[in-house]
Amino acid sequence: MSSVSKNSSPPADHGFLDGFFHLSELGTNVRTEILAGVTTFVTMAYILFVNPIILKNAGMPMDATFAATAIAAAVATLIMGVYANYPIAMAPGMGLNAFFTYSVVIGMKLPWQTALGAVFISGLIFFLLTVTKVREWIMEGVPTVLRLSIGVGIGLFIAFIGLQDGGLVTANKDTLVQLGNMKSPGVLVTVFGLIVTGFFMARRIKGGLLYGIFLTTIFSMFMGVKPFPTGLESFVVFSNPFHAVAPIMGKLDLKGVFNYGLISILFAFTFVDLFDNIGTLLGISRKAGLLDENGNLPRVGRALMSDSIGTMFGSIMGTPTVTSYIESTAGVAEGGKSGLTAVTVAVLFVFSIIFAPLVGLIPSQATAPVLILVGVLMMSEVVHINFEDFTEAFPAFITIIMMPLTYSIAQGLAFGFMSYTIIKLITGRHKENNAVTYILTVLFIVHFILGGG
Repeated sequence: MSSVSKNSSPPADHGFLDGFFHLSELGTNVRTEILAGVTTFVTMAYILFVNPIILKNAGMPMDATFAATAIAAAVATLIMGVYANYPIAMAPGMGLNAFFTYSVVIGMKLPWQTALGAVFISGLIFFLLTVTKVREWIMEGVPTVLRLSIGVGIGLFIAFIGLQDGGLVTANKDTLVQLGNMKSPGVLVTVFGLIVTGFFMARRIKGGLLYGIFLTTIFSMFMGVKPFPTGLESFVVFSNPFHAVAPIMGKLDLKGVFNYGLISILFAFTFVDLFDNIGTLLGISRKAGLLDENGNLPRVGRALMSDSIGTMFGSIMGTPTVTSYIESTAGVAEGGKSGLTAVTVAVLFVFSIIFAPLVGLIPSQATAPVLILVGVLMMSEVVHINFEDFTEAFPAFITIIMMPLTYSIAQGLAFGFMSYTIIKLITGRHKENNAVTYILTVLFIVHFILGGG
């Protein structure tokens, strides 16, 4: 499905919205933008259910994290639409929520309140780096192979978590992991979810991930994994959204971050979001035809500002780092070209809060297939890695494999940068290194020498 070209664009609606979002200039109209926004929302609404499931493992209440996810996504996406005028939706990032839960809270044994404090400070760092344009300088200095490898590695990590949540992979004291019990109801529910959701994805059905979660949840009830709901109150609640999010709102612990090792946590949060967000922005903008003749994104500073403010606000609400969503391409394919598409998504996120109790009905076996399939989607970038060149293949492989096997995105980043810089140096290709790779490699080495895990 391709985006609507300017030559075949629908007539614009000359009015306030047209003037504010420059619809005529972009060759679109209000109706097209709203439909594009609805399409984007449906394709990414799965995060409302997946994020609370992941954060539950960090000890955070699911109803509250559902509301926090919706509020943070709404505010950040609204800023993107109104301030940057791009059809790009934002929400707590997949991969970033996994890093928050499994690497920081569980792996480093930090309270989730402290982890939220780290998210806030990283958002502040994003803000400062954006204002000073250092963020763009860092991104330009990161080798392409590492940018590609980071996304692939995060995809494998997310898929591995999904396989565990679904029971397909379990612990083994001798081999570390093994195949789960394929006859158990939970595993059968996960397999059902993989088949159904995979079918939706293969048929390119908009909202396939979301529909898969709902159908798998219903199947889990018939299988006895989850009880059937009782009463309408199990489905919707009409209440103040800030009351729903109260158990986690404003609970971030800034002081605790400094006590637990500020640099290592912030370094990982900052870089995972840095590559994920800029890569997503460029990918969506290329599909929407928003890049200039030099392949650059106009108003990129405003777009990056949106995610830094969204991240700080999201941490106050009680959710991990907010970033741009690649699912925005679904709305772009429907003709979305302006911030009105994003504003529509933001409004829908606000209304979605009334369905907060639904999250308690969804078992991990219903979201596990989504994690696995998101991993599949994130693997696509591996085809662009040059495995014929060993000095590219080795750091790419190390980056990708170390993320799931160390259960840490940060460790994958560290080994990726160190291996790239060193192998280029010892093979006489030091000119392919730059100030960014040298500085980051030294920082990672110092981190490990000082006992960073």
